[in-house]
Amino acid sequence: MAVYYRRVGDKITQAIHKTHLASSPGWEPTFIHSDMASKKASNKRQRGGQKSSSNVFSMFEQSQIQEFKEAFGCIDQDRDGVIKKQDLKETYAQLGKLNVKEEELDEMLNEGKGPINFTVFLTLFGEKLNGTDPEDTILAAFKPFDPNGTGFVNKDEFRRLLMNQADKFTAEEVDQAFTLAPIDPTGNIDYKSLCYIITHGDEKEES
Repeated sequence: MAVYYRRVGDKITQAIHKTHLASSPGWEPTFIHSDMASKKASNKRQRGGQKSSSNVFSMFEQSQIQEFKEAFGCIDQDRDGVIKKQDLKETYAQLGKLNVKEEELDEMLNEGKGPINFTVFLTLFGEKLNGTDPEDTILAAFKPFDPNGTGFVNKDEFRRLLMNQADKFTAEEVDQAFTLAPIDPTGNIDYKSLCYIITHGDEKEES
């Protein structure tokens, strides 16, 4: 069962990370697959923690860079190779976030200290992922669904996300995913427990 849990959890994680910017100011690793966080930490230790833009591509595997490119493409709405404020506004609007403050967008753009092309984007996320715990990365991706910090997300809203965003789950795949999601009687998912299952597998059953 552990392999099954990780496989389903893996797809859930990809769906979340490929469809969300951070809900708080500044760039956060919410687009990035949980495996990338752990691999990034490992690569950082092996390469002595280099962070400059000149070697940022050597800090990641090709598959990781491809995921970053997909994330960059999601934000670069006008496809000009640079992320601007209007790109961020349109991306947030597509995610249903219409009340993002100008100051928050400015703060995100200012972190790049200049035009945010793909190399700068990769550097920003690489620094954010430095030493990030995979479970913390997934929890951060759920924050836009839980603005009050309750630890729960609505099952129906989560179903709509999985079926309408990113790789688009089928109804059957959503039902399979919900077999591992802890759901309370009111229809809310305990996503902290779900994150634990995704990152650790069904350890209780195996013990």
